[in-house]
Amino acid sequence: MTDRADITVLGIETSCDETAVAVVRRLSDGTGEIMSNVVRSQWQEHAPYGGVVPEIAARAHLECLDDLTAAALREARIDLDRIDLIAGTAGPGLIGGLLVGLTFAKSLALATNIPVAAINHLEGHALTVGLTDRVQPPYLLLLVSGGHTQTVLVRDVGDYLRIGTTIDDALGEAFDKTAKLLGLEAPGGPAVERWAADGAPHAIPFPRPMLGRDEPHFSFAGLKTAVRRAAEAAAPLTDRAIADICASFQAAVADCVVDRVAAAIGLAREQLGGALPALVIAGGVAANQTLRSRLSDLADRHNVKLVAPPPALCTDNAAMIAWAAAERSAVGKLEADSFATAARARWPLDEVSAPVYGSGRLGVKA
Repeated sequence: MTDRADITVLGIETSCDETAVAVVRRLSDGTGEIMSNVVRSQWQEHAPYGGVVPEIAARAHLECLDDLTAAALREARIDLDRIDLIAGTAGPGLIGGLLVGLTFAKSLALATNIPVAAINHLEGHALTVGLTDRVQPPYLLLLVSGGHTQTVLVRDVGDYLRIGTTIDDALGEAFDKTAKLLGLEAPGGPAVERWAADGAPHAIPFPRPMLGRDEPHFSFAGLKTAVRRAAEAAAPLTDRAIADICASFQAAVADCVVDRVAAAIGLAREQLGGALPALVIAGGVAANQTLRSRLSDLADRHNVKLVAPPPALCTDNAAMIAWAAAERSAVGKLEADSFATAARARWPLDEVSAPVYGSGRLGVKA
């Protein structure tokens, strides 16, 4: 498909609890256009259970994919026969949801004789800034979401080197657990951020795990435990106590992330021989304004450009899946037979780096 001047891609994303379909066009000059980007959240279905239920998520994807695909095509004002490529998320994520979305993408491709691409969800996050800001590799990526917290050196499309990762819990999970402990509404990350705006960031001396360590890895399990103990000590919780816990938690998180990313910047520069054009942040937690502000200050100190997609493209969406497929097509890195690609609950961007051993995920390659 590298002989096409432009390419129009239908993207499908079902890795967790958002069902998303988008149409994206990549022009021959490397610029991109989001023609449509439809997302259906499932928070109402999962709210009674206090978290995402995989079986409910998979059924919800199945029930609405037809309608969302039709809506995305209508919004883009394009017929299916003008789509050049169909891209579906193949992993990582909840296996039931992945199977639904990837099978839908393959079936649609077979029925229409359109090529299909099986895309890594993390690669979608990693490459989004090419679509939104025309930023091309190399750059350092900070990926912070509900399931992943890592720094990755994006050397090229399809060429990724993990620098640091969490040794236990992802940052998004820590935000969600904090919200749940405090009885806040879902989704947890935005709720904690809203409450933190009215709290004192130094009210509670929460720990800063891994601060100052040479290795660039993250840890948030101990911080979650400290939040639980603070909530128990303050019971019954008042609005003031909740706000102070949220603000103090958010401040601790920001300190940890900034410190760990600073270490990763140094290691990335070593890999690149000194030059590091940009620091890119992506994933749902990248929408947190306190974190963005602190990382902006860090980037200024290290003479690195900070780039962050719009908040709507930091959370799970299908535009990033379509764009990753378009970028791979442009450089001739689409799989020869994506119909044979299976859904994968775990699929690291960097499949070569040695596993990082931690108390929460022994032996699992992040």
